[in-house]
Amino acid sequence: MITRALGPAKCDRYYFAALCYAQSLWREGKPAQAILQLNKAFMADLRGDEEILQRQPPPYGVLVWMLRHRPEGRFVGNPVRHFQHLATRVSGERKEIRAWRAWACFYLSQQALGDEQEFPPDYEQIAADGLVIPAWDEVVMQIRDRGWHREVDALLEAAN
Repeated sequence: MITRALGPAKCDRYYFAALCYAQSLWREGKPAQAILQLNKAFMADLRGDEEILQRQPPPYGVLVWMLRHRPEGRFVGNPVRHFQHLATRVSGERKEIRAWRAWACFYLSQQALGDEQEFPPDYEQIAADGLVIPAWDEVVMQIRDRGWHREVDALLEAAN
């Protein structure tokens, strides 16, 4: 309800509300829904110098932590496939940076989950669309150039 109310502005309060809701869903044992709320946080229209980003940096590390600590027997879906689809189908405002963030999360998900048999990319989409997944270095460069101030630092820290 809160993220819907703040959605049109996509302000710092929206960003924080999405992160809080992600945590709430995680604590309720709903990891897939919690991850979706991280997507919403990345939709925030921030300049990059907001105080909230100092206290709550871009949630790349949160995503990795959630994937590594996913509860046994709880639905998490296939985050690798999810982020591939998000990156290739994103629309609306700031779609370019949001697509690059989805590619970053694609790579982080692959790294955190490790098991490509259980969490494969969508090979059918790759073949049907002639999709070329951008290289990690390109993703990092695009986020450095287009993202929030110091966003790339949060990304690289999560990848280590």
